[in-house]
Amino acid sequence: MAKQKRKQKKRKSALIEITNGFLTLFILALIIAGGAFYWFAQNFYSDGNLKQDVVFVVKSGSGLATVAKDLQEQGIISNSLMFQLGARSKNLEGSIKTGEYNIAKASSMADILFELTEGKPISYSVTIPEGFTSWQAVQKLNADKNLVGEITSIPPEGSLLPDTYSYERGEERSAIIARMSDEFNKELAKIWENRDPDLPINTPQELVILASLIEKETGTPHERFEVAGVFVNRLNKGMKLQTDPAVIYGITLGKEKLGRGLRQSELKKETPYNTYVIPALPIGPITNPGRESLLAAANPAKTENIFFVAAGAYPSDGHLFSATYAEHRKNVALYRKAVAQEEARLKAEQEAQKAKEAQESQETQEAEKANNNG
Repeated sequence: MAKQKRKQKKRKSALIEITNGFLTLFILALIIAGGAFYWFAQNFYSDGNLKQDVVFVVKSGSGLATVAKDLQEQGIISNSLMFQLGARSKNLEGSIKTGEYNIAKASSMADILFELTEGKPISYSVTIPEGFTSWQAVQKLNADKNLVGEITSIPPEGSLLPDTYSYERGEERSAIIARMSDEFNKELAKIWENRDPDLPINTPQELVILASLIEKETGTPHERFEVAGVFVNRLNKGMKLQTDPAVIYGITLGKEKLGRGLRQSELKKETPYNTYVIPALPIGPITNPGRESLLAAANPAKTENIFFVAAGAYPSDGHLFSATYAEHRKNVALYRKAVAQEEARLKAEQEAQKAKEAQESQETQEAEKANNNG
């Protein structure tokens, strides 16, 4: 009986020892895990060694491992594996966004992860000026090195809204074109809805054509509504619009500057864009009109004028408007006089500059001669 009790006592003692061993291992594991967690947290959340702000690019299609590797190779973080563990612990491994980011100096890995998942990428912008043709717009976008994906087809003329468009590095050029087209359609629909009901045009496309003529005829914003009034008066009277930019577009299709004056043969040749021959709007837009030109076409000034001519040698000089041909002839004479005066002024300036350069050259030669003799 005593022997049996001793065996039971030994069994209990062994069980206690095993239990104590497991508890010791468990506590040790907790200490190690806690230490590891503390070490991880200390490194993941503490300030990094980045000495100055840097720009980091997350390339399209890059996964967490690639981003972490790039960050470490560029010296932005010290441990790519730790960065990946941190991202996975927060379930953010699939939330890193493509783009270009500004990483502030001394940023922790946690800061960087937040920037790449919640921050706003650096944005760029491209400006398509009013009066740019679709060909010119495509040329400008294709030349922008921050965009990707070449545009190979030209959008229809008068389908893009001139404006400044923000984008992120690596965005597709076609996406910018799509935005320009969407914005144009929205703006056109709104303006068409609020147009003057007495306009001699029947469709939104005709409004765009008229706006494109206004856009190319004046570079002076406050004149747009007056120019629109002249064109509408001519359309109502069945008169030819006689606008040079339309004839020029028929020759160049908006892909180049004519670089010379129009010839009489070109003014007499019947083409869908020659408004000296057809008593109506041209067949299509000759540029991409901006909001102001669209508004002017939709609500032109109420005027008796049916003529206008440039007031001087430069677009900024504006135009002279008239209601009769006799007044128009006087304005044409004033325009020619202004151009002649400007040409004479420029010629006098050139001659004065040449005389000044000749005088300076002579003085230099005389000084050099005096130095050589001395």
